Amino acid sequence: MLVDHDLLIDAGTGVADLSLAELALIDHVFLTHSHLDHIALLPLLIDSVSDLRDKPLTVYATAATLEIIGNHIFNWAIWPDFSVIPSREKAIMRYQSISLGQSVRLGERTITALPAEHTVPAVGYQLDSGVGSLVFTGDTTANDAFWPVVNRIANLRYLLIETAFPNREQGLAEISKHLCPKMLANELKKLSIAPEIYISHLKPSQIELTMAEIQACAGEFKPRMLQSNQVFEF
Repeated sequence: MLVDHDLLIDAGTGVADLSLAELALIDHVFLTHSHLDHIALLPLLIDSVSDLRDKPLTVYATAATLEIIGNHIFNWAIWPDFSVIPSREKAIMRYQSISLGQSVRLGERTITALPAEHTVPAVGYQLDSGVGSLVFTGDTTANDAFWPVVNRIANLRYLLIETAFPNREQGLAEISKHLCPKMLANELKKLSIAPEIYISHLKPSQIELTMAEIQACAGEFKPRMLQSNQVFEF
């Protein structure tokens, strides 16, 4: 998810849609977790624009996530460790550890790490412009810790929440710590405010079925499918 022109939430395959000039403008990447579909383009992003930038790209994530990508991606065996190239003092990439509930202020924007429940350490994010907020859950399953935090966001306009599986695969959703429509409906009962809701992380082969099931059980809420290149203003 590209925010303004200089900030990414995760670095999945959608980053490939950006031009080289757009990639070179990105200064900050906030990772929700370490799974490949959320970090796949991060190594290539850094490599592609390193000679077009005069300051490091900052990667924000929990300490656990940074440790995972450092040990398993930027480890010289899979990809060079850009946090020490050309030197640790003048590196192309730098890591910035963030904790659950911690906020990072970037200009007029505040990015806050929110609770998520997944198979690896994970967070969601609140993006607050000072006028309105957007919340992105990242990958998560049922999570009672998430909703009290969200319900306290007075200026929340948009909630982007995942639903990865249709109801017939609820068992798989539970094992992999994702959501299906029935589980989503139970989670939305914990929401006491009324933002616009958009569904992310749909399986391409099951979009129509999953969205139909969401519409059938979402109650008062009218979730819509998150579209590629969709623009949110807040």
